[in-house]
Amino acid sequence: MTAAEKHQVSRSSTSHAGRRRQGRAGIRDVAAAAGVSITTVSDALNGKGRLPDATRSHVRAVADRLGYRPSAAARTLRTGKSGLIGLTVTTYGEEPFTFTEFAYFAEMARAATSAALARGYALVILPATSRHSAFDIWSNVALDGTVVIDPSDRDPLVTELVRSGIPVVSDGRPAGNLPVTAWVDNDHEAAVRGLLDHLAESGARRIGLLTGTSTDTYTRLSTSAYLDWCERVGQEPVVEAYPAHDPAAGAVAADRLLARPDRPDAVYGLFDPNGTDLLAAARRYGLRVPEDLLLVCCSESAVYAGTEPPITTLSLKPGRIGNTVIQLLIDAIEGEGSARPVEQVMPTDLIVRTSSRRRPPRTTVSAPRGPSSE
Repeated sequence: MTAAEKHQVSRSSTSHAGRRRQGRAGIRDVAAAAGVSITTVSDALNGKGRLPDATRSHVRAVADRLGYRPSAAARTLRTGKSGLIGLTVTTYGEEPFTFTEFAYFAEMARAATSAALARGYALVILPATSRHSAFDIWSNVALDGTVVIDPSDRDPLVTELVRSGIPVVSDGRPAGNLPVTAWVDNDHEAAVRGLLDHLAESGARRIGLLTGTSTDTYTRLSTSAYLDWCERVGQEPVVEAYPAHDPAAGAVAADRLLARPDRPDAVYGLFDPNGTDLLAAARRYGLRVPEDLLLVCCSESAVYAGTEPPITTLSLKPGRIGNTVIQLLIDAIEGEGSARPVEQVMPTDLIVRTSSRRRPPRTTVSAPRGPSSE
């Protein structure tokens, strides 16, 4: 081959490489750049085969540098998996997507979506409502696995999904014997005990509870923890319950609680927007917060930092939970999970603001009196 021909081949190869760089890097590009076979690349990226750790790390580093992303269509043909993960809330609301209006679920879904994409999966938010056969709707979507948030006791959707061979991970400790693959939840008992102690230390003597009528674990455990705390400290419970998916019912329940003859001097609301509902009800009854009424609610909404006064909130850290449930679900889908159900309990965070800190009584210092003329 002449020098001119070699030069021409070199230019052609460079041009071809340039086009490759401008387009999407494929598995062949990764194999060539890493100096290994296509099979080795596939095994390294999919966690399969008996490869040395150094080889696996090298291939993954090259794939990251080239911006390689596996083809969803190729993966489906190779593995029989769709790359789709379902997410739903089966407890709250008659309308299919009522839950998306709550800050907890919005933040949890954002974190879960990011975690799924990072591992090559897409999250699909699907409805669950008693007005339709939810499972019939879900069966039309080729799902590799599902996350169910706050499943109710003996949840029929969870049972049907598992019966169909679909891995299910629960955000919330499942009640009864729901056959989930794994679950992630907060320590609700410890969280409620801690915030009730905080209210008592701030001077509360009769703490009320706004709770829900549903049978999900969050509502049940939180309410039980409140009742146990009342028994321990010798306080008569002051409880109002309402359907948590109905914001109008929450406002009515808040008003009803503060209208009681045994009106509490502090309230914990399990749901959003209990904080703003209680604040509005307090104003209607001429109660000052925090002087006459201490308030805490469970919410991830930033709105409570700007209310007057700012309201103390309990955060369940849904971003952390969203990431964890996805990791557990994908591990189960890819056969890397535990043979036994995985259980993870995560801490909460009480964000203390003005509404739960009773201000000390103001001390008035009078000016010294002059000598009496008498």
